[in-house]
Amino acid sequence: MAATIKECLELQLLELEMLFSMFPKEGEIKVHDEDAVPRVQHYLRSSEAALPPQLDYSVAVDVGESKAKVELQVLLPHLYPHVAPQLFARSDALNRQQQLQLNTHLASHMSSVDVGELCVCAAVQWVKDNSPPYFQNHKLPSGGPSKEEGFKETFHRMWIYSHHIYRQELRKKIFDCAKKLNLTGFCLTGKPGVICVEGIRENCDEFWRIIRYPNWKHISCKHTESIETEGNIDSLRLFTAFEDLQFQAHGDYGLRNDYHMDLDQFREFLEQHQSGHIFQILFGVEGKLSNK
Repeated sequence: MAATIKECLELQLLELEMLFSMFPKEGEIKVHDEDAVPRVQHYLRSSEAALPPQLDYSVAVDVGESKAKVELQVLLPHLYPHVAPQLFARSDALNRQQQLQLNTHLASHMSSVDVGELCVCAAVQWVKDNSPPYFQNHKLPSGGPSKEEGFKETFHRMWIYSHHIYRQELRKKIFDCAKKLNLTGFCLTGKPGVICVEGIRENCDEFWRIIRYPNWKHISCKHTESIETEGNIDSLRLFTAFEDLQFQAHGDYGLRNDYHMDLDQFREFLEQHQSGHIFQILFGVEGKLSNK
């Protein structure tokens, strides 16, 4: 398996090098973890190096004469191209329905690519060739979903657990990302750390992709909830904003990163938001009932 992974990583670096030659301007390609490529190179040279993080980057594609850009976000499993890449196209100039339709068509196209073939360059070219109609008068291509009542969206809620959340730059990234993607929920700072986000499915998935990398080791999505709806998703939200959740801490305040949140207060908070059952999912134990 190790030799197979090395062969795949060599191909991934070759494709990334090809993309840099196609998009030579600064900022056109962004590798989200600046250490990822050097670590992959070190892994390929050494027989004892630890498995490197997955390559995670984005390519900014100009769209026709509209002067708009589509950002194709790319996450490569270690066994790509023998495993499909994770691709997501987004643009600030597209609304949710347009973006959903664009990604649905992109996924349909990529499903026709033979397993084992490098395909990110082909995906970039597809986005370049097929994105312009989505920007014309902000209307969907024919056959796409409309804003009529029959259009369905998936409301999604994610419960994310981390061993701890302390660093200010990480917390800023979490809050900025939730705000940008119109997600509500909370971030419980301390030890343990818990994040809940809720909103449109694609936005939740994008939030998870962004905060999870580069290489956040002690984090996992413990539980998800999804509801398909034709109505206003705001009626399904349990939270009205994205809250900064902090409770009384236990532990030695003199030791950096060595304080634990009062989980009894957190359990009560979950019950107040119709989510008491999540406590056992997150921590593997049942909390005390508030009326006992």
